Amino acid sequence: MSLSSRLIDRLAKLPPPLTRDVQVERGVTVPMRDGVVLHANIHTPRGPAIATTSLPTVLVRTPYGRRGFAELSAATPLAQRGFRVVVQAVRGTNGSGGVLDPFGQEGADGVDTVRWIEQQPWFDGRLGTFGASYYGFTQWALAREAGATLKALCLQATASQFRDQTYAGEGYSLDATLSWTQLMSVLIARRGVLAMQLFGARRRREVFEMLPLTGLDHALTGECVDFWQAWLAHDAKDDPYWTRARDFSEDVAHVAAPVQIVTGWYDIFLPWTLQDHAALVAAGRSPQLYVGPFAHADVGLMAAGLREGIGWLREHLLGERGAARAGVVRVCVMTHGTNGVEREFSAWPPAGAHERRFHLQPGGALAEAPPPASQPDRFRYDPVDPTPSVGGVLLGREAGARDNRALEARADVCTYTSAPLERDLEIVGPVRAEVFFSSSTQWTDVFVRLCDVQPAGRSLNVCDGLLRLTPGRVEKDADGVLRVPVELWPTAYRFPRGHRLRVQVASGAHPRFVRNLGTGEPLASGTRMVVAEQQVHHDPVRPSAIVLPVLEG
Repeated sequence: MSLSSRLIDRLAKLPPPLTRDVQVERGVTVPMRDGVVLHANIHTPRGPAIATTSLPTVLVRTPYGRRGFAELSAATPLAQRGFRVVVQAVRGTNGSGGVLDPFGQEGADGVDTVRWIEQQPWFDGRLGTFGASYYGFTQWALAREAGATLKALCLQATASQFRDQTYAGEGYSLDATLSWTQLMSVLIARRGVLAMQLFGARRRREVFEMLPLTGLDHALTGECVDFWQAWLAHDAKDDPYWTRARDFSEDVAHVAAPVQIVTGWYDIFLPWTLQDHAALVAAGRSPQLYVGPFAHADVGLMAAGLREGIGWLREHLLGERGAARAGVVRVCVMTHGTNGVEREFSAWPPAGAHERRFHLQPGGALAEAPPPASQPDRFRYDPVDPTPSVGGVLLGREAGARDNRALEARADVCTYTSAPLERDLEIVGPVRAEVFFSSSTQWTDVFVRLCDVQPAGRSLNVCDGLLRLTPGRVEKDADGVLRVPVELWPTAYRFPRGHRLRVQVASGAHPRFVRNLGTGEPLASGTRMVVAEQQVHHDPVRPSAIVLPVLEG
């Protein structure tokens, strides 16, 4: 562990440890209110620089096991810097009792765990929480009711509710949900982890093509997975499955403890992470926000979360003024894909950004001028051969900025490209599109992507978004043309002089979003597929456009 911890220190550029001597008490039992017993490992630093009689506690609640990644990325580096770290396996995982019911029991279990910590003789009244993704959700789940002992939260790549990520744009996030289902099946069974690492992605690619969706869990894992079936069955936004015990967004404004949020521009939770940040600001809080050039599973995101989190915990649990970085909002303004520079702002989104509309034009052009009278562009979307996802917001190594030229050469992708920029163009903030669209079916998707086209022709995706259309979801004019609002992922990006903007319009990005079959059949059981004849309108009456938050100067 010493060599591994040193590598983590170097990778994450962590401050020097106070000690390398960490005692670990494994398999500590923590009773829940319903009699279920959860298991935890407690990491306690030792050494001459450690005041063992008064150590603040950091709680990490995880479904991924108490050892391995949880130790490397959280427990060991935090304990080496003066914190007692409690790593608890959530219900139904890694020896903890009960059955895993994702997101559904983390509120009660988290609060019960806090109450247990408060009763321990070693607890000194200072509690922090730490972790990414599901670890982060468990923090939001307990934060409102934790009480005065909770002094700080460190949240990375997460949100206070997971329903909207699961049904991003009211489509279904197939890549993220099926990948996680496979991971948890392997972890709970405690077998096949190496095989999944070696062959899991290839097997998922095969299963992504199968229908109906209700059978994908068995095809991938060999068994019926209850939570996979539940996610497919409960697809309505107001379904009590999501709103009762799995949504803590209304609690966010009531969290008094200082909150630090670290995330990435290609993270699967980004829009809802920023909604949580906005809720804290609206409630008069002062959360710290850092957004880097990361996807959800990037090592860089883990490193940034650990580095920033240690400073936050040192300042708010140990009382070390100035340990956390100054600044309320800090973002990486990307360019050429991921490389960029960090900028500090007093708020998110920055007050100085103003909207500029770039209109889709006939002939595949993109310009700020309104489009002239023109015929719509047409394409056919065939769910048998769905438009693929290339890079962007995915869980695996394919995420992030990728060359889109092969995608853009497909007949089911319309592209609109600007003239070379005469000067740098910097956009920072939310991005949206208004696409006037018509289809031969009432059930279809509109996918919009913004790209940076380099002088040599390479087209790198910057941000994107999708909206699933159903009867009555958006307004329709007398000719049946829909005015489709698409919220793209927010971003911070500088397009250099000489580069061009490009907007893609398509009807899918599979398997990031499950393909739309075009029939209106239930998500879980649908198998019948129809080809959709699509039209993208761009004329004075129907001026399709992308709206960018531009920072001048």
